[in-house]
Amino acid sequence: MRNLAPNALLGSALIGTLLAGAFMGAVWTPYDPLGLNFKLRLAGPSAAHWLGTDEFGRDVLSRLLTGAATSFWISLLTVALAVTAGTLIGILTGYFRGWVDRIVMTFNDALLAFPGILLALGLLAIVGANKYGIILALGLAYTPTVVRIVRGNVLSLREREFIEASRVMGNSNAYTMGRHILPNCVAPLTVLATSMFGWVLLAESALSFLGLGVPPPAPTWGNMLASGRPFISQAVWLAIFPGLCISLTLLGINLLGDALRDKLDPRMRG
Repeated sequence: MRNLAPNALLGSALIGTLLAGAFMGAVWTPYDPLGLNFKLRLAGPSAAHWLGTDEFGRDVLSRLLTGAATSFWISLLTVALAVTAGTLIGILTGYFRGWVDRIVMTFNDALLAFPGILLALGLLAIVGANKYGIILALGLAYTPTVVRIVRGNVLSLREREFIEASRVMGNSNAYTMGRHILPNCVAPLTVLATSMFGWVLLAESALSFLGLGVPPPAPTWGNMLASGRPFISQAVWLAIFPGLCISLTLLGINLLGDALRDKLDPRMRG
């Protein structure tokens, strides 16, 4: 623990809290996050409802926990999709080069010209606003970034002596890519995936805030923030608590990403 940097400690603590909340929200909540109770409508924080209730009398803490589970799984699956697809395309195009590489990278650069959230909005208009539509849209929106970084790394690796030695030994291209190229891409991919998790969580919250995320009444931090906006003068906690969850999670991800970069990037050591 003494060897861990402060940003690693704080980032790990914040992300650990998110994971604990997501796990709890998936298996147990103090109240039914969808249960209505109009007698307790807009009730402030109390011993019974620690973070108060919303405009339908639903427990805010229970909805935040369930929203954490939803946001975590959407972000995790989106990052997994983008990293898997982007790594595969980046390794193949960077290793083989040629006209396929030029065509793919021209299309990839065109996609990079669009902001990720704007591209996701266009894709959601096609696939529809639902949990899996968000995963597919955001995954495709962030894949070009992974392709660009992996391809650049592969271009520097393919001319190295150990790659040439693998070819001389008669190893297949698939073996060379899997045994020698891919392991050397893990460090930059780890840092990128950590940062991308935060980008996706923020994008998912923004889409939910705009009404294009997980459809209500299923809770997410973004749609909780949007639904609490009309009542901010009566029940300020409806906006404060979801906003704090998003902000602290992003802070934890950024701190942890910085710590991983310092640890894995040789240029940052010492």
